[in-house]
Amino acid sequence: MSLSDLGSFDTRLLELHQIDQLMQQSKSLVITGHSVGATTASLTVLWLLCRLKSTFSSPPVLCITFGSPLLGNESLTNAILRERWGGRFCHIVSNYDIMPRLLFAPLLSVTHQLHFLLQFWHLSMASQTSQCPVLALTEQDINGFFGTILSSVEVTARTEEGSGSGMKSFWPFGSYLFCSEEGAICMDNETCVVKMLHLMLLSGSPSRSIEDHLRYGNYVSKLSFQFLTRRNFMTREISESNYEASVSLALQSSGTHGQEPVSTLAKDCLITARRVGRAPNINSANLAIRLSKIVPFRAEIEWYKACCDKSDDQMGYYDSFKRRGASKRESRVNMNRIKLGSFWDDVIHMLERNELPHDFHRRAKWINASLFYRLLVEPLDIAEYYRLGLHHSKGHYLLHGRERRFEISDRWWREREGADKQETHKRSKFASLTQDSCFWARVEEAWDWLDDVRRETDHGKLEFLLQRIRNFEMYAAKLIETKEVSEDVIAKNSTYSLCIEKWRTLQSSLRQEHQDSSLALN
Repeated sequence: MSLSDLGSFDTRLLELHQIDQLMQQSKSLVITGHSVGATTASLTVLWLLCRLKSTFSSPPVLCITFGSPLLGNESLTNAILRERWGGRFCHIVSNYDIMPRLLFAPLLSVTHQLHFLLQFWHLSMASQTSQCPVLALTEQDINGFFGTILSSVEVTARTEEGSGSGMKSFWPFGSYLFCSEEGAICMDNETCVVKMLHLMLLSGSPSRSIEDHLRYGNYVSKLSFQFLTRRNFMTREISESNYEASVSLALQSSGTHGQEPVSTLAKDCLITARRVGRAPNINSANLAIRLSKIVPFRAEIEWYKACCDKSDDQMGYYDSFKRRGASKRESRVNMNRIKLGSFWDDVIHMLERNELPHDFHRRAKWINASLFYRLLVEPLDIAEYYRLGLHHSKGHYLLHGRERRFEISDRWWREREGADKQETHKRSKFASLTQDSCFWARVEEAWDWLDDVRRETDHGKLEFLLQRIRNFEMYAAKLIETKEVSEDVIAKNSTYSLCIEKWRTLQSSLRQEHQDSSLALN
């Protein structure tokens, strides 16, 4: 979109408080748009999704467009995929509508015709009579316009197949529902979408490509009727194979059945889309198998924690690992820690490369698995970070050492369905795992603040440090009171217990210094 388009979009946005009110009153929000208005709908939803990223109780948002021109380039598509927002957009496109293909062509080559076309479409939609306005373009202009768009879409489709060259200035995102007189097909692979945009237009005509932009009401009515009446397909003409049947039915619904060579090319595209579409689910199933195979590594770490918590040294899980020697047991635990981290790094990388289902991060199985991993293993990562003294060279763990797999797991848990509902039950005993996986990193920071207090001479900075320590003390006390920590936190020789003891000693020392100072003044 141009800057002027973005400016126009900005002026159409509702006031923030109006949108907030609408979101609070709605169980879900569906925003629709047709033609150029469809881009406004898409931009509005993108804006909402960005704004709602930090809000975990917001209703689902869906964008449905009709005959929308392309909105952005491949970078925008990749950004939407990274955020897992592709499933929020459904673009309905008729077989021959020229508008969704328009921006594959250089804009300067179609500016003249586009001006009159937009005017014609606007007048046609605004007209209250059956008399259609006159399109102020010659047949030669229309044919040239159609040919330019068709060749540009073909070049883009061939480029993606490796037989051409060029840059993808505009690129689709989300799901595309292609409508024809025979039915509809849906696909979300961008390369296959571009291929189908070309093949369907290839079987059209210049006049039909203009008229089709105004026929979405007819298509929606027909699709609704077909769905409600469960229209029978040409079952006699398709093979008995379920796979072949599904491809044949999709080909029939696309409206290209029997139109050679378009039909054969469309069938190949549908087969490719099906294969690519199945890959994320297959990858997810394979990951589930891998997850089951790493359960023994996790179980060994659980056993190690239980042994540490019962140990006579009363250091607990975190400190036992942090102060470990060269024993075989600790080496094995460390190796298991690394293997588990490698598995979850693979999960995150696959997710970011869009090799997993779009709702993978919302599935309870993976949310809970990542949560348990984070609560069990992140304390060991923190222990290793401070054991190696990395906080001296890089800075403290929370800002400079935390791995992305933990941050993403944290986000999955906060964004899970029902996360906004407050739990009312109280624990009767301490948690098996401390519910703040970064608790020990906060303890280590507090320990350093205590050392800094002794060295600080500036009164303002000193008070700032003391306030941070008090805040941590209250936070930790609340976790312990609500039993949101594991028993190893309050072990006699744990870093936390020693930190609190150090803080009590410092408080006593500061009070004594204050009293001595007051006596000296008197």
